Amino acid sequence: MSPASKSLKNFSWSPWLSTLWTLLILLGAVSFGFAVYEHEEKRAWVNFLLNYVFWFSIGLSGVFFAALQHLTGSYWSVTVRRVAESFSAFLPCAFVLFFIFLLFGMSSLYEWLDPKAVQADKLLLMKSAYLNKNFFIVRHLALYTVIFLMGGWMIKNSIRQDQSGDLRLTRINVKIAAPFMLFFGWLFTFAIFDLVMSLQPHWFSTIFGIYCWAGLFYSGLGMLALWVVNLRKNGYLGDYVSEDHLHDIGKLMFTFMVFWAYIAFSQFVLIWYANMPEETVFFLNRARNHWKCLSYILIFFKFVLPFFILVSRPSKRNPKRMGIMGAWFVLAQYLDMYWLIFPVFYPENPVFGWIEIGIFAGFAGLFFKVVGVKLGQNSAVAVKDPRLELALHHSQ
Repeated sequence: MSPASKSLKNFSWSPWLSTLWTLLILLGAVSFGFAVYEHEEKRAWVNFLLNYVFWFSIGLSGVFFAALQHLTGSYWSVTVRRVAESFSAFLPCAFVLFFIFLLFGMSSLYEWLDPKAVQADKLLLMKSAYLNKNFFIVRHLALYTVIFLMGGWMIKNSIRQDQSGDLRLTRINVKIAAPFMLFFGWLFTFAIFDLVMSLQPHWFSTIFGIYCWAGLFYSGLGMLALWVVNLRKNGYLGDYVSEDHLHDIGKLMFTFMVFWAYIAFSQFVLIWYANMPEETVFFLNRARNHWKCLSYILIFFKFVLPFFILVSRPSKRNPKRMGIMGAWFVLAQYLDMYWLIFPVFYPENPVFGWIEIGIFAGFAGLFFKVVGVKLGQNSAVAVKDPRLELALHHSQ
């Protein structure tokens, strides 16, 4: 065991923060209930869907990050990988939330679930072999199966290695990571088509899957930066994480920020140039009234401003600035998901109020509560990973 491990301490939420997360969960539940009581049932379920997709994606990003590091043999990330792995604690909660949405909320949001609408619309009828409730459930269960079996296997091996120091577990994780990445990319694309794109079943974009995946990793890296900076500040990572590791997280954040902008522009310019009605309807809805203003805000908030902040080397090595940018990335992705989902139901102007704030707070409280519990059950660093020494001597 490395000498640095002597300065590690087990993570735990302070009593007041633990209480805060619980109160936020209750606030979310109460906000949802009051929205339904006040005859805002559709708005409540739209917010439920938005937050489910948003927080589910961050949970997935942790498993994806771990698989990516195993597959590429990266050593710099060994000291922060366990933090990302802890995001997977939200996935069992997401599984339960998915079935709540499936049973009670889904039918009010998706046009293709209405048999009369399908029979009256030739395009929906043509798509009904794919867009039907049973196949929808099968595709999502397939994604959860891959996540829980393969992703869970990788994370369990990582934790087991803390006790046994068995080098074979690292080799096994590399072998798991390759097929996991293949199935993950395929099934996540299906899931995001189903959950978000099919809200407008007449619209389609072949680049939409990778657009949402770019957003998934964008927000996942932001959440990772936010957690790592705060854990490091409070001594939970000991001497394992240096400014060089923060620098690498910052470089990934900058890279995928630019990648998201590239994919977003590619989707826009291809649809604009082709000028096909079944494609342009998506951007027409977001180029009217106050949605047009929000579209420009999204570009500035998610790309332009963070580009100029993160482009410099000192910014990526500054813990305080990286913590701020981590939170910024998370909120920017939430704005993006809002921009993707809400215009379908509120085409005239954006709506935002206590319902949106309350339900977001509830999901956030649940995420931070369960991630903190999982992180506290194990070492915050993979202390017996064979690449740990290389990670400790990593420098830019």
